[in-house]
Amino acid sequence: MPTDAIQRVSREQILAHVQRTLVELFEVSPSEVPPDARLYEDLDIDSIDAVDLVVELKQFTGRRINPEAFKSVRTIDDVVDAVENLMRD
Repeated sequence: MPTDAIQRVSREQILAHVQRTLVELFEVSPSEVPPDARLYEDLDIDSIDAVDLVVELKQFTGRRINPEAFKSVRTIDDVVDAVENLMRD
């Protein structure tokens, strides 16, 4: 994605991409991925799955992702916040 297009990605677009990614990578039902879904408890995402998600988000944003930025991520909404912050930097 070109850099200027990255700046124009809305929060809703990021959320939709994260939800779609979770459905595709981890074979969860779309109804299981509301913004308040907890990655570990509700979706059974483990640390290896989390790495896969970060790799996908790196491709989506075109930016290097610092693992520290994702340490406090607990919900889908937290993932969206982290991606938004990454794209703002």
